[in-house]
Amino acid sequence: MNPLLSINKLTDTELEQKIQDLSRKYFMTQSSEIQMQIVSFLNIHKEELANRRAIAWEKQFQKNNKGLDKLININ
Repeated sequence: MNPLLSINKLTDTELEQKIQDLSRKYFMTQSSEIQMQIVSFLNIHKEELANRRAIAWEKQFQKNNKGLDKLININ
């Protein structure tokens, strides 16, 4: 993680927009050094978005499967 980034304060939509913006800037530049920096920031943002989606999916999965415990009746 980069200490200069405050990704936690961004919403998911803002994070997606930032990824799109960084991707656009990557293809606009001709400097390989700048492209490497942009790729670094892109990876940080993409990992954050993937983590958020995984957490949201897990919460939804746990919420949907709570009711199944009552359906299983072993006698």
